[in-house]
Amino acid sequence: MLRRIDANAVTLARRDPVDAATLAAAGAIIDEVRAGGVDALSAIAVRYGDLAPGEAWVVERPALLAALAALPVGARGVLERTAERITTFAAAQRRGLANLDVAVPGGRAGIDYTPVDAAGCYAPGGRYPLPSSVLMTACTARAAGVGTVWVASPRPAPETLAAAALAGADGLLAVGGAQAIAALAYGIGVPAVDAIVGPGNRWVTAAKQRVAGRVAIEGLAGPSELVVIADAGASAGLVAADLLAQAEHDPDALVVLITTSEGLAAAVDAALAEQLAELPTAAVARVAVAAGFCVVVPGLAAAAAVSDELAPEHLALHVVDPSAVPVRHYGAAFLGAGSAEVFGDYGAGPNHVLPTSGTARSTGALSVVTFLRARTWLRLDDPGVLAADAAALARLEGLEAHARAAEWRVRR
Repeated sequence: MLRRIDANAVTLARRDPVDAATLAAAGAIIDEVRAGGVDALSAIAVRYGDLAPGEAWVVERPALLAALAALPVGARGVLERTAERITTFAAAQRRGLANLDVAVPGGRAGIDYTPVDAAGCYAPGGRYPLPSSVLMTACTARAAGVGTVWVASPRPAPETLAAAALAGADGLLAVGGAQAIAALAYGIGVPAVDAIVGPGNRWVTAAKQRVAGRVAIEGLAGPSELVVIADAGASAGLVAADLLAQAEHDPDALVVLITTSEGLAAAVDAALAEQLAELPTAAVARVAVAAGFCVVVPGLAAAAAVSDELAPEHLALHVVDPSAVPVRHYGAAFLGAGSAEVFGDYGAGPNHVLPTSGTARSTGALSVVTFLRARTWLRLDDPGVLAADAAALARLEGLEAHARAAEWRVRR
């Protein structure tokens, strides 16, 4: 069921995060919201089915808490335990980032890691409600020390509202797409934020690209991706189950098997067919599987090279010794057959908001670092130690006022 391609063709499978047409259309929506304010936001939200006419676009914190209180005990317990694991992992990250204070010639210098004031956390609400994404983004923002946290999610399910309450969100914007990103970036109907994070469809991704620079973003999240590297001893059923878990996200999801065994490739095809026959989300998953592919390679080093060309969002290593696979580029790795990617999706600890479309070559998972600024400082009690060099370098660049500003510090 997975089409076979040659290793040399893998580069062509990498996709751009945003196409030009969507970027232009999302930009037009942003401009409309920015110019028209809350009236434009409401009208666009109604136009695209986020809201009914006259429906409020903001869910305040008391309503979030009410949704949490109304949630069945079992569902609430799952969300609470997941939130705790995410927060524990993120808090450990934050503790690992120590401020820096070191001696420099003539004084001291350092770095302070300081959170942004406000963050916007987007969670998709289309094909499936994703309270897990609310927890991944908002819990991490709070662990970083962000003071104001808003969630945006269109047509929020009760579980989404409850997750926002658990994560400590100040409120929820019940709007999606580019219009939600515009509202968060420019403070239309909600507080303006300094960082916007979270996965979304191509409209959300395009809008985040457009407002990047005005606000921080964690990256451009495209459709979900999974590469499985498997050796001959891997379980075909487990490999198929992992591939389908990503394929059911979206018809555009990318699922790839890289294996050292032609026999395993054939067995995975059979397992995919068997599992799809009884999968409730088969209509979506089947499309993604048909667009996915398999590469048969001579060894694990070759498998790593193929995977690194894709730099996938998720990388699952169904091999006897994961340390024997010299991979370098991925958003999150799942080491060994027991480490299912879905455990990462559902709150083992590490974040599930990850780079896609090959951007794992240059960026990484959402973390507390996303919400922090590295602010440097300098205090010179004896500026004369550096003045001569600073002035000389300034004159090499033709900047005389710079040179004189340095020399003023040592005038007697």
